[in-house]
Amino acid sequence: MASLIQTLAVAEYLNFRHAANALGVAQSSVSARVKALEEDLGIHLFERHARGVRLTEAGRHFLEGVAAGVDQLDHAVKTAGMAAAGEHGRVRIGIHALIPHSFLAQLIARYREDHPGVEVEITEGTARDAVMQLRADRLDVAFVAGKLQLSDCHTRPIWTEPLVAVLPEGHRLAGQSAITWTDLVGETFLVRYGGTGPQVHDHIVLRLAGRWPAPSILRFDVERGTLLSMVGQGFGVTIVGAATALLPTTGIVFPPFADELEPVAFTAVWSPFNRSATLKNLLNLANKMGR
Repeated sequence: MASLIQTLAVAEYLNFRHAANALGVAQSSVSARVKALEEDLGIHLFERHARGVRLTEAGRHFLEGVAAGVDQLDHAVKTAGMAAAGEHGRVRIGIHALIPHSFLAQLIARYREDHPGVEVEITEGTARDAVMQLRADRLDVAFVAGKLQLSDCHTRPIWTEPLVAVLPEGHRLAGQSAITWTDLVGETFLVRYGGTGPQVHDHIVLRLAGRWPAPSILRFDVERGTLLSMVGQGFGVTIVGAATALLPTTGIVFPPFADELEPVAFTAVWSPFNRSATLKNLLNLANKMGR
């Protein structure tokens, strides 16, 4: 490699002394390496004369190819270095939703700003789907609702959101500053199959266990916006993390719960075998922003 670099320098300056000065090596070293390369190739790369050298036709063709190869190698080295530092490549993120101005939206926006050379891929789905994709190496990290504990994955709570109810504007409780689960006994709850729907379903069942009448929970294969619209039209009520209240909505209100002891935790989940630098940088940023 050193012989090729010194030979390229001679081709650029057409002078052994000038090439040696530019490289910071002895002229004799440059002359010896170029001569050895010519002997190995069995061709003359330069025609020597008193004032310097000039490329032979064979030398010109050879060094054009070498220059292109050196540029490609330099690019490969730089790209590999960027990938090792997490500044190049991709990160695949599983999410429950991406609500404008929410913590998750701000996290991803900040990450893309800090690491513009990284391709960010986003997949939306349930926590169960996300964990399955992690195990199949189709995701690098998933952000899921709840404090998940998995024997084969690393988990770390990142941020929290207060739990709020979603009620129609005309609901009997709509004017209250806060409500309790007892207030919702006898209500019909609407839950999605996707997103955080499974966790919402389980939380309602847990909070209203043993109450009479038992909760009526209807499940729908709809998007978040459609479910909120259904609440506004009087189909029933639901519960969400407070970030959902950031969405533009009409006909509904979001009273907080007075008897929820803790806010809803959102957890990062990733494989212990994933050594990706892009993932490491994302998790570090999440920790920093979540403090």
